[in-house]
Amino acid sequence: MYNTITLLGIESSCDDTAAAIVRDGPDGRHILASIVEGQTSLHAAFGGVVPEIAARAHAERVDGCVAQAMAAAGLGFGDLDGIAVTAGPGLIGGVLAGVMCGKGLSAATGLPLIGVNHLAGHALTPRLTDGLAFPYLMLLVSGGHCQYLRVDGPDSFTRLGGSIDDAPGEAFDKVAKVLGLPQPGGPMVEAEARAGNPKRFALPRPLLDRPGCDMSFSGLKTALLRARDAVIAEKGGMTRADRADLCAGFQAAVVDVMAEKTRRALDISQVSALAVAGGVAANQAIRAALETVCANAGVRFLAPPLALCTDNAAMIAWAGIERFRLGERDDLTLSARPRWPLDQTSPALLGYGKKGAKA
Repeated sequence: MYNTITLLGIESSCDDTAAAIVRDGPDGRHILASIVEGQTSLHAAFGGVVPEIAARAHAERVDGCVAQAMAAAGLGFGDLDGIAVTAGPGLIGGVLAGVMCGKGLSAATGLPLIGVNHLAGHALTPRLTDGLAFPYLMLLVSGGHCQYLRVDGPDSFTRLGGSIDDAPGEAFDKVAKVLGLPQPGGPMVEAEARAGNPKRFALPRPLLDRPGCDMSFSGLKTALLRARDAVIAEKGGMTRADRADLCAGFQAAVVDVMAEKTRRALDISQVSALAVAGGVAANQAIRAALETVCANAGVRFLAPPLALCTDNAAMIAWAGIERFRLGERDDLTLSARPRWPLDQTSPALLGYGKKGAKA
């Protein structure tokens, strides 16, 4: 019998504090409440997320988010079957704030505690939104992560490739910064690119000449910086048209790399569906290119709604439900982990994090 399970999810791995209630049962999967409090205004003056500021904000907000989610769902703790919390990877102060909140609630209520890998939350989201069957290929593409994963089960992930340096979202943000565009950089670069000529600047397509599915965006970012400096040296400044052309050229290079690497990943994985999650999945040029690759390969393309592509707690609650159904539980010894690869067998991506693999 497929029994009904209702879980509270808590997410605090980067700069979004979130709590959600998700129910799974014979009548389907339902997000009963989802609360997300961003921190953009707290970090705006610094050009990026400041870990210490993020950790303090999580500690101040996480219990309030839980209370809001419970109220929105109209439930008490007696109506829950367990508590799922992001235990990593992420900024350790933020992860710790969420884990301690989850532990405290578990100790106070007696509800089971389920630690969830943040990346598993993203990777399993298509099962929450569309009931996607295993196996499928998952492309996680965001500010902090970029990797291809063959997903064979709630705890079975095989990494086929990923970025060996900057994630695409990180590269978009850095490009926006050097071109004088506000943060978050991804949407701003995309908007500028619409008016630009993508062929004006000869920017590289890193690693396309090498086999496999690994990617690199750091050199592309450096090439754009040099192109910008050359324009400024020649003209004594940079026009709006120059900036639009640089954005268009950068975005076109990212699109070309991701399209080819996705084609290779589909060839290797031999699956019938590609799912995409992460904030960069909202980029229309990248999405259109991936849809074309999937159409040519005869596989289904799937992207969850944007609110469930970016960081949220509904995906954590769902991943917790998947683990809960397998009989997996954690206890009050659950640790916060800054690094936690989904694929425990593949070697770390070289250059991906100064102290080891982020993911």
